[in-house]
Amino acid sequence: MVNGARFHGSVTDATGLEDDDLVVETCITRTLPPALTLEHGLQSITQAVEELKFNPPCASSGVLRFQVAVPPSAKALNWFCSQPESSAVFPMFFLSKETISPTCKSLYLNKVRGVFGIGAAISFTNSICIPGGLSSTKRFLSNDSVLMSTYGFLDINFNTDLSSVKHKAGSFYFFIPLIELDEHEDISILAATLAWSDSCLCTFEQAIHSYESVLYQATSHFWPTTERCHSERVRAAIRKLNVVEDNTVQMAYTNGILLGRRDFEAHTMELLDHASEMAYTIQDRANINAVWASLIVEECFRLGLTYFCVAPGSRSSPLALAASAHPLVTCISCFDERSLAFHAIGYARGSQKAAVIITTSGTAVSNLFPAVVEASEDFVPLLVLSADRPPELQDCGANQSINQVNHFGSFIRFFFSLPPPTDQIPARMVLTTLDSAVHWATSSPIGPVHINCPFREPLDDCPQNWKSSCLEGLDTWRSNTEPFTKYIIVQHSYLCNTATRGQMEEVLEKIRRVNKGLLVVGAISAEDEVWAVLLMAKYLQWPVVADILSGIRLRELLSSSPEVEENILFVDYLDHALLSDSVRDLVQCDVIVQIGSRITSNRISQMLEKCFPCSYILVDNHPHRHDPSHFVTHRIQSSTIEFANILMKAQIPHRSRKWHYYLQALNMMVGQEISFHLSVEHSLSEPYIAHVISEALSAESALFIGNSMVIRDADMYGCNWTSDNHSVADMMLKTELPCTGILVAGNRGASGIDGLLSTAIGFAVGCNKRVLCVVGDISFLHDTNGLAILKQRMLRKPMTILVINNRGGAIFSLLPVADRTDPRVLNQYFYTSHNISIHRLCEAHGVKHLEVKTKMELHEALISSQKGDTDCIIEVESSIDSNATFHSYIRKFACRAAEHALGVISKLSPPESMSQGCHCKIQSISYSVYRIQLCAPPTSSALYHDRTVFYREGFILSLTLEDGSIGKQVAPLEISQENLLDVEEQLRFLFHVMKGVTINYFLPMLKSSFSSWIWKTLGIPVCSLFPSVRCGLEMAILNAIAMSHGSSLLNILYPLRERNEEKSENLASIRICALIDSSGTPEEVARIAVDLVEEGFTAIKIKVARRADPVEDAAVIQEVRKKVGCHIDLRVDANRNWTYEQAIKFGFLVKDYNLQYIEEPVQHESDIIRYCEESGLPVALDETIDNCPENPLNMLVKYNHHQIVALVIKPTVIGGFEKAAMIAQWAHIQGKMAVISAAFESGLALSAYILFSCYLDLQNADTCKLMNYSPASSVAHGFGTYRWLEEDITTDPLGIGRNPSTGFIEASVADATHLLHKFQMNHNFIHRTFTGEKVLGYHLDLDSNDFSFSVNVQEIGQRNNLRNSGSTILFLHGFLGTNEEWVPIMHAISGSARCISVDLPGHGATKIKNCGDDKAALRSLLSIEIIADLLLKLIEHVTPDEVTLVGYSMGARIALYMALKFSDKIEGAVILSGSPGLEDAVARKIRRAKDDSKARSIVTHGLQLFLNTWYSGGLWKSLRSHPYFNHIVVRRSVHDDLQGLAKVLSGLSPGRQPSLWEDLKHCKVPLMLVVGEKDEKFKRVAQKMWHEIGHDRDDAVSKLHQMVVVPSCGHAVHLENPLPIIRLVRQFMTSLRSVKLQEKGNVRDLLIYNQ
Repeated sequence: MVNGARFHGSVTDATGLEDDDLVVETCITRTLPPALTLEHGLQSITQAVEELKFNPPCASSGVLRFQVAVPPSAKALNWFCSQPESSAVFPMFFLSKETISPTCKSLYLNKVRGVFGIGAAISFTNSICIPGGLSSTKRFLSNDSVLMSTYGFLDINFNTDLSSVKHKAGSFYFFIPLIELDEHEDISILAATLAWSDSCLCTFEQAIHSYESVLYQATSHFWPTTERCHSERVRAAIRKLNVVEDNTVQMAYTNGILLGRRDFEAHTMELLDHASEMAYTIQDRANINAVWASLIVEECFRLGLTYFCVAPGSRSSPLALAASAHPLVTCISCFDERSLAFHAIGYARGSQKAAVIITTSGTAVSNLFPAVVEASEDFVPLLVLSADRPPELQDCGANQSINQVNHFGSFIRFFFSLPPPTDQIPARMVLTTLDSAVHWATSSPIGPVHINCPFREPLDDCPQNWKSSCLEGLDTWRSNTEPFTKYIIVQHSYLCNTATRGQMEEVLEKIRRVNKGLLVVGAISAEDEVWAVLLMAKYLQWPVVADILSGIRLRELLSSSPEVEENILFVDYLDHALLSDSVRDLVQCDVIVQIGSRITSNRISQMLEKCFPCSYILVDNHPHRHDPSHFVTHRIQSSTIEFANILMKAQIPHRSRKWHYYLQALNMMVGQEISFHLSVEHSLSEPYIAHVISEALSAESALFIGNSMVIRDADMYGCNWTSDNHSVADMMLKTELPCTGILVAGNRGASGIDGLLSTAIGFAVGCNKRVLCVVGDISFLHDTNGLAILKQRMLRKPMTILVINNRGGAIFSLLPVADRTDPRVLNQYFYTSHNISIHRLCEAHGVKHLEVKTKMELHEALISSQKGDTDCIIEVESSIDSNATFHSYIRKFACRAAEHALGVISKLSPPESMSQGCHCKIQSISYSVYRIQLCAPPTSSALYHDRTVFYREGFILSLTLEDGSIGKQVAPLEISQENLLDVEEQLRFLFHVMKGVTINYFLPMLKSSFSSWIWKTLGIPVCSLFPSVRCGLEMAILNAIAMSHGSSLLNILYPLRERNEEKSENLASIRICALIDSSGTPEEVARIAVDLVEEGFTAIKIKVARRADPVEDAAVIQEVRKKVGCHIDLRVDANRNWTYEQAIKFGFLVKDYNLQYIEEPVQHESDIIRYCEESGLPVALDETIDNCPENPLNMLVKYNHHQIVALVIKPTVIGGFEKAAMIAQWAHIQGKMAVISAAFESGLALSAYILFSCYLDLQNADTCKLMNYSPASSVAHGFGTYRWLEEDITTDPLGIGRNPSTGFIEASVADATHLLHKFQMNHNFIHRTFTGEKVLGYHLDLDSNDFSFSVNVQEIGQRNNLRNSGSTILFLHGFLGTNEEWVPIMHAISGSARCISVDLPGHGATKIKNCGDDKAALRSLLSIEIIADLLLKLIEHVTPDEVTLVGYSMGARIALYMALKFSDKIEGAVILSGSPGLEDAVARKIRRAKDDSKARSIVTHGLQLFLNTWYSGGLWKSLRSHPYFNHIVVRRSVHDDLQGLAKVLSGLSPGRQPSLWEDLKHCKVPLMLVVGEKDEKFKRVAQKMWHEIGHDRDDAVSKLHQMVVVPSCGHAVHLENPLPIIRLVRQFMTSLRSVKLQEKGNVRDLLIYNQ
């Protein structure tokens, strides 16, 4: 047994090797679907290898790896220990991943993860790679996957024939196992590696034979599923191997044997550390008490019970002394037996093994009772060894003597009272008693057992003669490491048991016939069962309701594709959705499958009961009845894994997608509503704590959750989480599962609040993870003695304990008793209020304590505690009253959200008979460019000061659904931030990517549904869409959905209005605020205001800060107020044009003039709150929220000041209705006005705004009612810009005018609805309409060197258009790409340039035709020079002018080469994720060898396997998380010319192309270097290129150089975030063209081009 370490550096040097001597093999990896068990994983790999045998690879050498994800629980050590002592298989090893003081004792204590390897697929010694053995061939292995590791030893000479090890500096022995089980925290990977090479005398057939030999041994000595033999196996292995410690040798591992320097992540690991052989000499015991006690402890150890919880006491001294003397058991003590017993329960929960409790006699035993009850009720194994007085001291008044016989009554599974130790009784009776007790404790129903152990004096090691004859019959036992009695359970196979098979067929038939199925997941205690539930849920595709203790309620989300996410629907917020009566009536299931017995939510339990009569199938591995509602129809006693195995072999049809969509919509709406209110609430609430505890979780974590309010809050408000680290599970499961589970535990057997802290500490020891424990203050105080156990910190990782301190029992405030009981009585007898200092308690025990009072402090404390190496208690202050109020208010809003969702569902979902579900496809899309005249310049811009005629330009977006419904809306512009060309390019892009895509009918719910749809369906990062484009897109889709269902925009946004409102829709209207541009004297402005009031306006906004002095603006306001009176709402808008001092001056002058608010009074956001407090004036936000992030709540929280009374929201500027609705809802919750404002849009957009404003006003009315606010007064919205419209794009008049019933200027909801539905375009103002642009495809036959090519070309854009005259862009794809991937970007840019993309040789439809000397051509490679020459001829063929190149990755290297070598034909080059090549000669040599190997593997193994390996590399980490990743990979697999692909990969290798670093210094062509922000490698390359090209030189070319880092993407920047690329390319092209036109002096063309 030796130390192990992560290896850093290179193991070989390629400097002296010639190219012919350097052969690199590429490992091709095939990832198989995840397996239910390790056994299933082996079967899956075996089947894959059998298929390979029937279709063997044609290559003479190669490396193939098959890998499969298997359940995450620790099995590697057990598998290693099960292998035979004598074996022909070499090598075998187990490498522990324990990093904190690993010892041999720790191997027995808890779950040790590590790596088990057997056999050697490849051996490496010095510079030699040997498939299957040793030879002199210089071969190396290249592996781009981080999942493959190499193991071995440094500085030793390993003789495999003699199994001898000699120290030799500079030598090494590394190998890749034939079969390997690598255990990570969230997943385990089972892999088999095959390697062969005819030149190394190891053929493919021999490699298969070696694999089968190793597989036979590994599977013949396989670890049993039971945990009972854990210590026995480990100890037996250590003993039989006669292991010795060697501190002079170090085992190392790395991710493959690579050439050259390679830095690896530092992570020290240990192999089995100093294990000492235990020599247990019973004869040496001092007295018979010590003999029996030693036998008891040793037999416990052999049975796998290695954790002893020892309470101090005299009578138990023999047991305590024996346990403490045993070298391989772990003992912990505590003065409080109750805490100690619960600690034992926690250990058993975490380790799935029983702990042993040793107590003295008397009430010490009684103190165990609460823990015994909990263990019994929740099926936790436990062994109680209670010391007792002998019979002669019973019932006679002896001290500390009570009746301990059957002390725990029916709560134990087995009781036995041993006689006092005597040599007259065979000692084997003690052993068989222990064996029987542990068998009862670990057999179903698992639970506690009790052995009473009377002892006479002496109780210490005082010598006393005893007869060794009592040890007769123990010779065999003493010579081995096995228990005396082995209990063997013969499991009746499901397939062999006819009765069971028939009953299960009945169950399966009910599942097959299901219409509305529901999978309920209760408490699950084992990681492997959590894994089985996830696979079962994916297979069934039923909605899943997961309890907090299931391990999947707080699950880790993986970056899986949308298709994978749709396979499992988790209904996490069903509890709060059921607050709605309508939802309770809706949720009716006909088949319910429940895994695990216990459900925390009472509302869900009531819902399940209401589904009766139905088929209710309950699966649990104990036989007890857990059916309080008495409606279980089928009770299956089985483990989750066994049931999943049976279920997943049955053919289960998938039905009722509508039921699926209903629950999905409900869950989304309620979940978003809960999340919104938790974020909006500024104080640190208890639901918020439950919502964010997942921030402290990771794959290395586990959660222990307390009882009472804590577990209920976690169940209701818990949130899923994602890891910042790119986990192994993310790579392995991306195409299979959307998430992984986490280990969660709690004491729900009897659901008491006692012993929770101690249980959590034991749980941390047992599960061997970083545990986060969340408890309430009363629970914490109930178990403060657990702090004494916490302080001991024995063999466990640091833990964080979060205590929610509300000074009492908060749960009673949420129960009916709180409404009908005197507060004094509540405080004293229910809340049990206290003023105990938790900080002082922690201080007394020497435990780190953090007190948090704010959200930010909580976040910081959780993060810091998880990174620390000490235990930490975080105390969060709360209040019972505020907690009760907030819970009540969340329930109200959740109920409203559920009603809202149900309204949308009912209105928009199609009949059950319709197959398409709740979605529809977009059939076509088009847009028209309009230009309408305004009667005055827009007040929002100063661009029109020199004009007399003013126009508003924009787009009408027409979207047609497959059912013929058409949504037409404007994509308006905020002219200060966007321009027509930018927006039109995005519309052109959307035109291409949106054809045929699916829109969900639940988009009208908003609540991030649009954001999710844009990302998951269109593959566009939401942040990259221009706000005006997103706003227009949302309006078009919403209107199309409304028309599709014969409804209005308002009624699909707020369907409750139709249901509840009796008044006619014709009576609904919106108040309008007039707008005045205050240029003129105070009297003139006042006269305009008076006219507006007489016209019927009740609110007026006046633009200020346009004059030299704020005193002049104040005079205007004073005069206006004087003329219009006090009944008119007066608003002013400074548009951030004042300094702070100017704004204060204005405020002082108008403070007595009753302004409704002043909008954006100061220039700097940081001065807003200061202005509110100093001026005392009401303030409104406008520009401050214009650039808010996608989730604006974190920004808005800064402005929760009572003097900020309104938010002015322009949907076109902030990015659509969805974000506008969120901001408005925040304002309403804070009691502020939400004013929707127009930005001089047309009547079409204004009509949509009117309906949207009405929706928000209705929502506000509901909010006021739910929060007990005064009824909201009518808000005048900012649509006064309609008066600027001299012309309009609609032939129908806009429905804004004087309402006869009120006399006020209002906008009619009915008129707005009519205009949207019956929209008639006024073609007089339409400049042009875009309905699509055809892509021209053709082939060009071109020659280059010894090759002839038929090049596939795609082209878009008019060649004779003045705007793009001479502007031609040639797009070059990367390796494995085609010209198709550029088409969406070309569509977008084709309005500004002629766009051409080609399939490079070897790719797509381009054909390579050899010419000249065919044999020479076959041997030659396609070099970058040949490709560049080919492209140069193509350019000459398509245009006489210069072209701009846009290249990605390999295409970028080609583009850069051409820009540097052919500057006369290249106008500029955009280099996406490109490089000038490699400078270092050795690095080039290694790269050549690696790419040659990859090229060979394409031909040998086919493209699909190559793609799987290629995209597993770290370069594609970001791309793998893109929703289009699977689609992209599928497109990459269409290449037919594998030989051509191989030629390109090898010939265009960065190791073969000439290095261009020196050429960069003399670059004559403008370059734009573009990289993704997540692509660290190429960001470094780009920075170096940016330095080399001399961008700071004072010449025309250098000034045009640019470097851009594109956000939200990685290496494949143009695929991951295409919209910024479109804008960058067009702007770069514009700058190039502008310079050229300026050089030619063609001012007229320049003006036209820039327009």
